[in-house]
Amino acid sequence: MKVLLLAGLGALFSAYYWDDNFEPARLQGARVLLTGAAGDAGVGEELAYHYARLGSHLVLSAQAEALLQKVVGNCRKLGAPKVFYIAADMASPEAPERVVQFALDKLGGLDYLVLNHLGGIPAGMRARSAQATHWLVQVNFLSYVQLTKLALPSLTDSKGSLVVVSTLLGRVPVSFSTPYSAAKFALDSFFGSLRRELDVQDVNVAITMCVLGLRDPASTVEGVRGVRRAKAAPGPKAALAVIRGGATRASCVFYPWRLHLLCLLRGWLPHPRAWFIRQDLNISAVAA
Repeated sequence: MKVLLLAGLGALFSAYYWDDNFEPARLQGARVLLTGAAGDAGVGEELAYHYARLGSHLVLSAQAEALLQKVVGNCRKLGAPKVFYIAADMASPEAPERVVQFALDKLGGLDYLVLNHLGGIPAGMRARSAQATHWLVQVNFLSYVQLTKLALPSLTDSKGSLVVVSTLLGRVPVSFSTPYSAAKFALDSFFGSLRRELDVQDVNVAITMCVLGLRDPASTVEGVRGVRRAKAAPGPKAALAVIRGGATRASCVFYPWRLHLLCLLRGWLPHPRAWFIRQDLNISAVAA
């Protein structure tokens, strides 16, 4: 019976994701602020390249200025009409205001705010210390809230979109990821509530939550201390799924699609759920 149920759910998901009303022309000339555009396991960089090919105007942000400069150069070669960059460390509470103001000054407004940056635990911090938790929450949650608050007036004027890139660990808790998962769960709750508030206030700003498989093994082990992705999600395909979701104003995007099924299995059908988790994650107890 469970096998039949899973097969039926899989067929429904396949039918859902097959229906695609994405129109690339919608992004021609769109004004996009993208965070985590360099050095983020390839997903942010691929997002920048897809937007460039589609003719969007870009402001790119990341911590590493040298990598940003490389991405900007590639975006120009790919046809982006305007590309600017600003190096910023989202661990600093002052960074979000500086980044949003820079984007507004350069582009004159925003149609898309794509929040993609993430932070792992800095070297020298104990993974479960209060210091590490505070740092992770600032980078992976509070900076998202700050950026959203600052960009929302412009997005309201343009009837734009908020695209929030998160991970499986923001939907399904696993071992050895406590502070990181807490920050990602907070993202899901905050943007879910904000979507309801905007709807009640009749504000036409779309919010798209994107749940991706864990990034590459090196960055994940550094950031989560104990959770390692068995297979890294392909950067270009994952990035295109994010862009399609944002352009079509979808509420949620799951890449790979089976993550949607895994999230639904949370709390029920524990044996299939455990099997899916074993397929997507290798859990290794790493001493904090």
